[in-house]
Amino acid sequence: MKWKTFPVALIALVVVSCVFSSASRAADRPNIIFFLSDDHRADVMGCAGHAVAKTPTLDRLAKQGTRFENMFVTTSICAASRATLLTGLVERTHGYTFGKPPVSENHWTHSYPALLKKAGYRTGFTGKFGVAVTKSLQRESFDVFQPVGRNPFFRKTDKGLQHEADISADNAIAFIKENPKGTPFCMSVSFNSTHAEDGDKIDHYPWPPSADGLFLRKKMPLPKLHDPKVFESHPAFMRNSMNRARYHWRWDTDHKYQVNMRAYFRMLYGMDAAIGRVLDALEKQGLARNTVIIFSGDNGYYMGERGFAGKWSHFEESLRVPLIIYDPRVPKEHQGRVEKLMAANLDVSPTILAYAGIDIPKHYQGRALKPLVEGNQPVEWRTDVFGEHLMERHDIPKWEGVRGQRYVYARYLDHPKDGEFLHDLEKDPKQLKNFVADPAYSDALKTMRKRCDELRDSYGGVYKPVPRKRRSK
Repeated sequence: MKWKTFPVALIALVVVSCVFSSASRAADRPNIIFFLSDDHRADVMGCAGHAVAKTPTLDRLAKQGTRFENMFVTTSICAASRATLLTGLVERTHGYTFGKPPVSENHWTHSYPALLKKAGYRTGFTGKFGVAVTKSLQRESFDVFQPVGRNPFFRKTDKGLQHEADISADNAIAFIKENPKGTPFCMSVSFNSTHAEDGDKIDHYPWPPSADGLFLRKKMPLPKLHDPKVFESHPAFMRNSMNRARYHWRWDTDHKYQVNMRAYFRMLYGMDAAIGRVLDALEKQGLARNTVIIFSGDNGYYMGERGFAGKWSHFEESLRVPLIIYDPRVPKEHQGRVEKLMAANLDVSPTILAYAGIDIPKHYQGRALKPLVEGNQPVEWRTDVFGEHLMERHDIPKWEGVRGQRYVYARYLDHPKDGEFLHDLEKDPKQLKNFVADPAYSDALKTMRKRCDELRDSYGGVYKPVPRKRRSK
C-alpha cells in the first residue's frame, strides 16, 4: 500500500507511537555514572551526620536518592575491592589483589563494562583503575579509557597544574559532551581522592583548589576510640601491623593529626565539588533526567580510631563504606530514603547491569539493588556479608570472616591462637570486646564459625597461598 493512501489520522498515530516507543526504549536504557572514592568510610559525609565533613553534592544526591546505611566491602583494600566492584565476585573467587596476575579473561568478559559495551552502551573510564587487566580486554571494554594516577596528585594539563579529581571530572564532562545523541552511556569516574600520598609525609593529602581556605581555624575533634587502652587491647600481631606503622605517619601527634585531618576533609570537599561539576554538565546537556548516579567507596578508613591508620582489618571502620544511588525516574515518595538492608560491593556490578536491562550473569555473587531504590522490599534478603583479606604481605595479616546483623566473626589465618574474634554489635557496638572465650557465647561462636565455613566454601574453599618462586642466583 502506498503512503498517500494512509488516512492522516493513522499516519499521526504511527508517528506518535514511534515517538513513545523510542522514549520508552531510552527510559529502559538510562545513562549511568558510577563515582568511586578511595579510603572513604560510610560515616564521613554530611548526609551521614558527620560533624566536620562538607559534602554538599553527595548530600543532595542522598536527599533525592537512596543512601544505603549498611554497605560493606568484602575486602578492604583498593585492588581486590575494585576487582569485586567490576566483576561481582569476592576476592577468593576472582583471585585478584596486589602481586597477583591480571583478572582472568573469563571473569573480565562478564564484568559490567564488558557486558555494557557488548549490549550497545558507550563505555568510559577515568581516574584510578587499580586493577590489572590485559590491554586487549581494556580496549574491548572501554570506548574511552583515561586512567589518572596520584603520585603526584597535581599534573600539568592544557589548563595548567590540575588536581587528579579535577582532571577526572574534566574527562567525564568531555565524555558526556561527546556522546552521540541517542546512545546510552556508562561512565566510571574513579577518584584517587581521598587516598593519602603515601610517598610524601609532609603534604599527605593534597587538595584541589576548590577547597582552599576550608577548616583553617577548625579544631579537629579527637578520633573515636582514641584511648591508648583500646590499642593496647589488640593482640601483638595487630599492634605490629601496617595499621600501626601508618598511624605513626599520620596521626600520632596532635600537630600531625590536626594538619592531616584538615587536609583530608579539604580533599574530600574537592572531590565532592568535582562530582558536582559533572552533574552540572549532565544538566546542561539535557541528560540529567535519564541518568542514574551511583556513588560508593572502595574501602573504609581508620583516622586514628583504635590507634590505627589505613584499612585491611575486620572492624567497622575498615569495612563499612558509603553508597548512594540516585535514579531521577523514581517517584518522589521513594526519594530521600535511608535503606537499612545490607548491601555489599558485590552488588554494584549487578545493579549497573539491572539498570541497563542486561541479564545478570548467574555466577555473580551479588544482587541488584535497583528494586530497593524503587521502594520494593524483597521477601528475602541477605543477613550477612563475607569478608576477607588474602594479600600475601607480612605486615597485613590475612583473615576471613562474616559481618552479620548482630555478630561479627573473624579469624586471622596465620594467628590461630590469638587471632579469632567474635563481636556482639547489640551489646558492644564499638567492638571493644572479644567474646570468643566467653562461655555464654559458645553457641553464637559455633554458628558464626559454621557460617564462615559455608560462605568460604561457596566462594572457592580454603585459602591456599601460591608458593612464591625463588629467584635464581
